[in-house]
Order: sequence, then C-alpha cells, then structure tokens
Amino acid sequence: MTRSSLSIVAGYALGNLITEGKTKKVYEILQSPDEVLIISKDRITAGDGTKAHVLEGKAAISTQTTSKVFEILNSVGIKTSFIKVVNETAFIARKCEMVPIEWVTRRLATGSFLRRYPGVPEGYKFNPPLQETFFKDDANHDPQWAQEQIISAGFNLNGVTIAKDEVDIMRRCTLLVFEVLEKAWASQDCCLVDMKIEFGIDSKGEILVSDVIDSDSWRLWPSGDKKLMKDKQVYRNLSNVTLSDLDTVKRNFKWVAEQLESLTPPTTGLVVILMGSPSDEEHCRKIEKECHKLNVPSQLRVTSAHKGTEDTLNILAEYEGSNKKVVLIAVAGRSNGLGPVLSGNSVYPVINCPPVKTDNVSQDIWSSVNTPTGLGCTTVIHPSAAAIAAAQILALSDHLIWSRLRTLAFNNYVSLKRADKIIRTTPMQ
Repeated sequence: MTRSSLSIVAGYALGNLITEGKTKKVYEILQSPDEVLIISKDRITAGDGTKAHVLEGKAAISTQTTSKVFEILNSVGIKTSFIKVVNETAFIARKCEMVPIEWVTRRLATGSFLRRYPGVPEGYKFNPPLQETFFKDDANHDPQWAQEQIISAGFNLNGVTIAKDEVDIMRRCTLLVFEVLEKAWASQDCCLVDMKIEFGIDSKGEILVSDVIDSDSWRLWPSGDKKLMKDKQVYRNLSNVTLSDLDTVKRNFKWVAEQLESLTPPTTGLVVILMGSPSDEEHCRKIEKECHKLNVPSQLRVTSAHKGTEDTLNILAEYEGSNKKVVLIAVAGRSNGLGPVLSGNSVYPVINCPPVKTDNVSQDIWSSVNTPTGLGCTTVIHPSAAAIAAAQILALSDHLIWSRLRTLAFNNYVSLKRADKIIRTTPMQ
C-alpha cells in the first residue's frame, strides 16, 4: 500500500508512520493524539527476519487473533492498550512508548530453552512457570537480559523510569497474562507451552500490555501433543518453504483464531444470597455489589428458616432443579438457622455471612460458627469476603471467574507496590 492510500482508514485520518516492524505498521491518528492505528501485514518471518514470506490473509487472521486475545484480557480486568477493531486488518490502541523487552513465560521446556540448557528433557514442566526477558535487538538476535540489566538500562518512557518496582510489576503481570490464557486454552484441551508479550507506557504513565498477541507470540499444542502444534514453530521448522507449506501454516493460524471464539463461554454459575429478613437487605446488597465487580451472577431472596421452613426448602429445590452451579450465601443474624438448614438439606456450598451488630457481635458470629455436626457451611463476616469465597468455588469450573480473581490479587499487589514507592520517596515534611 502507498502512503496516500493509507491517509484515511475506516474514517480515521492518519498522521505519521510511527514505526514499521516485520509484520505490522503503527500510525498516528490525527483526531486522537493518544491513540494509534496498528495495521497488520500479510507477512510471516522467522530468524530475526532472515526468513520471510508473503502469506496472503495472515493480516486479517492476526488482527482477529490479537483482538480476541486482548478482549479476553480486558474482560478479566487486565490493563491493555487495545481499544477496538476498525477493519479486518487494523485495530486502534492507546499510544504508548514501548519497553524494548520481550517478556517470555514457559510452562514446558522446548525450543531455544533446550539449546541454552542441554540436558533438560523436552517437555520438562516448570512449576511455577519459568520467566525470561530478552532485549529487543535483531542485529544481536535479541539477547537474554537479567532483571538487573533492565533496571540498569534506565529506560525512561513517557516520564516513567523503568526501575525495580516497574520491572516487578511487569514480571508479575506477565505471569498473570500467561496463566489467564493458559486456563482459557486448557478449557479447549490445548496446552499453552510458552508465550511472549510486550509492555508500553501511555501518556498517563500507566503500564499496559501492548503490541500484539497472535500466533507469532506463543506455542500451542492441542491435547499437549507437540506433533499437533498449531503455532509459528511449524514455519520455523521448514527448511524449504513451498506454497503447500504456507497453506498449512495459514490453516493452523486460522484454526487458532476460530478456537479463540470458544474461550469465553457464558458463565453458568450463580451466587444466591438468601436473607432471613428484609431488614438484612443492605448487607446483602453489599455482597451483590462485590459479586458484580467479579462479573459473577447473583440473585437475592428473602426466606426465614425459622418462620417459613417449608418455603425455604422450596426455594432450595428451585435451584437444585436449575442444573446450574450454585453457591448459597446465608445472611441471618441472632439465631442463624438459615445457613445450617440450607447446608443440611443440600450439597450446594453454603457460606454464612451474618449481618453483625455492634451490640451483639459475639452472639451473632457464634450462632453461625457453632453449627451441628454433619454440616459443611462456613462463616465469614465481611460482604467482600463472602463474594470472593463464592467466586473461588465457582472458579474451579469457570476459567474467566478464576482469571478475575487472579487479576484482583495482582491489582492488590500493584497497589501495595505503588504505596510503598510513594512513601519511601516522599521526603519528610
């Protein structure tokens, strides 16, 4: 394409070409200075660009793949630069200054790792996943860098100096991204062997997962079988590339893009919050709000195990016949019969979350804790704890809820990191 033909794309007026890589171009957007347009190319490369071929249709497949991956990451709360797709070969992202580091995560030993560490058998499983970093430098074949080298380089991007805190955050986020996508692919019986990502710093100083994540970015082995690989390694392994070979690579990439559409199934779980009295609604609404933050469906009901035992059991029967994965949260103070009755008449998990009053704390808690033998209901006090506990149960069979919980833990980590940086760098008044 010529420069003039790219001046308007999907209604966006393009400015300067910011950068051009082996498989994409990045343009300024005149009406949105904080955004860029990323256009994929019908090109596949390997060996730092020494091996390259035109692969017609790859641009559209790569854009489809990248957009779906970033949509998954965004949906579970991970901060990325991706904004939206504008056509089949281009998408809009937040404008970032890129950290010149590739962040690699490995679950299984294969590829270059085996060449660097002879004696390790292929398929050796890393628990936790192994993390490595490589400086982006094609002329020197992207040399592996230690954390100390990244810190010592003193990269300053959009006013942010990449120091130990920033490296720690990116390393932790890299692991999060890998584990989220690993869980997603596992739901389709496909092993995410390893992958690489990159980070950018936007104009607000935010660290964002950036660039692209497509079939150039990872190794995928359906059913954990290397012979079934669907990634770019198929192309890397070719000594002589024929049109038939390129067609096989394209079919593999298309398979990946199509499979991604199945990685975000609708949530089938439900948290049912049962209150023993309408006066407990405020407490229950807090639990409901915390469930909503995690995108966990919830429903409120009013029933008293003491005053309307039959009705309580009828409500329970409704959910047992729903074929849904249900977690029950019982909200009852004073003499809590609701949680034990639910637990004693169902195999659904039951969590007590009594609405304790300041004048009766110990008695309210004790009535939920000291239940008869043979019952499995547990007790928490804070609404957020009840919602998280319920979500953790549902996460055993729902990788998206699992991912949101993992992201919640990461965000807590980042908040502490930032608070620590502020307090240690703020001079005494």
